[in-house]
Amino acid sequence: MEKAKKHGLSDKVSDVILVAVCCVILLIVAYPLYYVLIASVSDPYEVYSGQTFLAPSKFTLEGYKAVFANKDLFRGFGNSILYTTVGTVFSVVMIYLVAFPLSRKHMPGRKAISIFFIITMYFGGGLIPTYLVVRDTGLLNNMWALFLPGGVAVGNVIIVRNFFENNIPSELMEAAAIDGADDFTTFFRIVVPLSRPIMAVMVVFSMVAFWNDWFTSLIYLSKEQYPFPMVLRGILITTEAMKDMWSGMSYADANRMAELVKFASMIVAAVPMLVIYPFVQKYFEKGFMTGAVKG
Repeated sequence: MEKAKKHGLSDKVSDVILVAVCCVILLIVAYPLYYVLIASVSDPYEVYSGQTFLAPSKFTLEGYKAVFANKDLFRGFGNSILYTTVGTVFSVVMIYLVAFPLSRKHMPGRKAISIFFIITMYFGGGLIPTYLVVRDTGLLNNMWALFLPGGVAVGNVIIVRNFFENNIPSELMEAAAIDGADDFTTFFRIVVPLSRPIMAVMVVFSMVAFWNDWFTSLIYLSKEQYPFPMVLRGILITTEAMKDMWSGMSYADANRMAELVKFASMIVAAVPMLVIYPFVQKYFEKGFMTGAVKG
């Protein structure tokens, strides 16, 4: 009995320590985002003087008003929504179309094709050859330049392939084949419905990747086609372009407004992902763990 009590006490102490460590990690991870949030509604001079720590100082919404009044930012936000939606659908479809055949052990050349895909994770043609291919195929200034060159995310394909192999019984697909179902019927009627958890993971991965991608658009798209991160990048690098918007202000006021727009833009860029993630979190955790490589 005494050993059991000691063991129970030890478990409680361990739980307390784990909760405390998790809380500290949560604060470390969450506070920077919270700081940007309160900085976006605070006077920049108060922020840089250290007056803003846990609560907004001299509350103002001027930054958000300027963000939503800026046509470039609004257009970039719309472009990002379009690119993220189309890119996510395209990416998930390609991942499934590649992962499902590779998960079928009877497919001829399965190992050779898998090795071919894995090689591309370590070796690439480089930026200039890729640009020349995109240019010669007529994809410059076309949003498909963001999706087609890297249409298959090999790392995600491996995760989904492992999910198919380890979590969808081969007997189920064999039974479907006996009943007369071909591979397409098996894929759409059995594999896709049973793989919703890993699909949620791929959707989140793809959405975050396309939403945050600015370098690809810098290379292949025109200024009018820039997504929101690219517009935000221009604001974060220099305030000169923003000062032209407030030419009637003094230099100090224009600089203050530019700083407000920087903080507000960061929050606006992060909000879509923060809103979507809670709805797919349970699928994200389950799908990622079951789709992980098993030794």
